Amino acid sequence: MPLIRSNAFIEDDWRKLDGDEPLPESGDIVVPFVRLLKEWETLTRHDGRLGVVFANVERAEALTLFLPRLALIVLPFPTFTDGRAYSIARQLREMGYTRELRAQGNVLPDQIQFMRQVGFDSFEVSDRFDASMWLKAERQMSLSYQRGFTRPAGEAEVWSERHREAEPWLEQPHAG
Repeated sequence: MPLIRSNAFIEDDWRKLDGDEPLPESGDIVVPFVRLLKEWETLTRHDGRLGVVFANVERAEALTLFLPRLALIVLPFPTFTDGRAYSIARQLREMGYTRELRAQGNVLPDQIQFMRQVGFDSFEVSDRFDASMWLKAERQMSLSYQRGFTRPAGEAEVWSERHREAEPWLEQPHAG
């Protein structure tokens, strides 16, 4: 699938390994969370960066011990109406994770800006929409109502130390 980061289509340098696929001698790899748990010691000795595919049925806290070593966390969207990965992304950023967060699966162009607001900075997108539509969606919104969201001119990375220093946004009471 095409990959968007920093408002451009880029080549994906990461090799995705299944649960039982042998580890390559070197290179950047992405493994399922189950494999990360099972083979942590072996994976930490791997010559290359380490990433994980983290299902949206898991709790973000399950990654706490692994965060310093992970260079990429991929959060799947099984359907476009399933928003659990939004919550996990925000929680990971609030836990201090500053490296790449990637949205994968059923991602739609009109969701990209909302995904950025919770901390995603790369997106595996489908060929279902024209490339120009994806790039337009990347820069469509220039205003956010979420506290702490900033994107400096020319930069795609949306998460910074400033987000963790912002006052917590308290849940608003619901009428009814």
